This record gives sequence, C-alpha cells and structure tokens, in this order.
Amino acid sequence: MLTFVGSSNCTFIRNGSDYDAKRAQDHLKSKFNYLQRKQQIDSAEDFIARAASASSMSGEPYKVRCDGREQASADWLREELRRMRQQATP
Repeated sequence: MLTFVGSSNCTFIRNGSDYDAKRAQDHLKSKFNYLQRKQQIDSAEDFIARAASASSMSGEPYKVRCDGREQASADWLREELRRMRQQATP
C-alpha cells in the first residue's frame, strides 16, 4: 500500500494542506511504523483504518486528488487493495 501511495502521482490532502505522493508515503510510513511497534496493525485493512484514513492529531479525514477527482483516502486505498487482491487471485 505504501508503494502504491508513493508512486500514485496523486495529491494527498492532510489537514487542509496538499502533499505530493512521496511526502504522503513518508508520512504514512511513519504512522505505520509507530502503530506496528504498538502492535496495532495486523492487516492491510488495519493500516487503512488506523493510519491512512484520518489525522491522528485533528481527526480530519485524509483525502486524495487524482486526475482532478477528490475522494476519501480510505475509499481510494480500499479500492486499490481490492484490485490488488483480484490480480493475485488465479
């Protein structure tokens, strides 16, 4: 999921500010590492729900803007996870 974020060419919107894909990846990786040390992430779904959906400081949902379309980061990542799993299924 982190690689997908970093290579997406989308704009990540966090607390009302825009960040490029690489900065978004770095931020989410930091949150992932913290939550993993706390043993709070056991799955991709946990990562999306606990690290990649909203600011832990403000509670404001994260958004992404891709090709002019803005959506909740959680929806965007869940769709990518679904797509990845479909491709992995023979």
